[in-house]
Amino acid sequence: MILEGNVSVKAAILGGRRTVTKLMIDQNKKDRDTAFIIRSAKQRGIPVELMEREKIDAMAEGRTHGGVLCEAGGRTFQTAEDCLKEEMPLLFLVEGVEDPFNLGYIMRTLYSAGCSGLILSERNWENAEKVIIRSSAGASEYLNVVMEKDLAGCLRKLKKQGVRCYAAMRQDAIVYDEADYCEPVLIAVGGEMRGLSASVRQEIDTNIFIPYANDFRNALNAASAAAVLSFEAARQRRRQSWKK
Repeated sequence: MILEGNVSVKAAILGGRRTVTKLMIDQNKKDRDTAFIIRSAKQRGIPVELMEREKIDAMAEGRTHGGVLCEAGGRTFQTAEDCLKEEMPLLFLVEGVEDPFNLGYIMRTLYSAGCSGLILSERNWENAEKVIIRSSAGASEYLNVVMEKDLAGCLRKLKKQGVRCYAAMRQDAIVYDEADYCEPVLIAVGGEMRGLSASVRQEIDTNIFIPYANDFRNALNAASAAAVLSFEAARQRRRQSWKK
């Protein structure tokens, strides 16, 4: 596939989640960020071709590429075990999110909050990869992403390895900031239409909810919920590190 723009191309090169076979640059583009991208590509043995802008425009789908393209293969995915290599992993499971823009927003949030990995139900996102990379501001290329056929089975395995599983659900729940995230943790978030499947809910240790400041009845979307919960986990962990 052809990835377009500084952010997407840089993430593909630096993230190491896919093979980049060629970098194509507008021969008249001389800014510092472009120089960094060219240098990074050369360090990794990626061929760099300087081209006329007209040729780059003809290869690109959009007009916001800024004169930077690359040829790249499909993304590689990680395993749940890969996400447990950190001392205190923070995992998220997201189910029922079909829109690639929303998934990209979630990935951007989780990566910036220090998430160790995102677990998704196995499906082919290939046709949406460009959208996901752009909407995640490149974070999708750095974040560990796990594709699982059996989400409930994955949770059972993680629990056996000491991971506590929370779910963003109001039923029989505690307030989200009363939960302890200073341990190996997984937080499950469902899409606003279907929510979490029954098989996943059965594996959850504790439900958590985000209290509202008024009587609004509708749920936050998955991206908003992931932002609140992931940064609360980051806050607690940062506060704990200060105490050490």
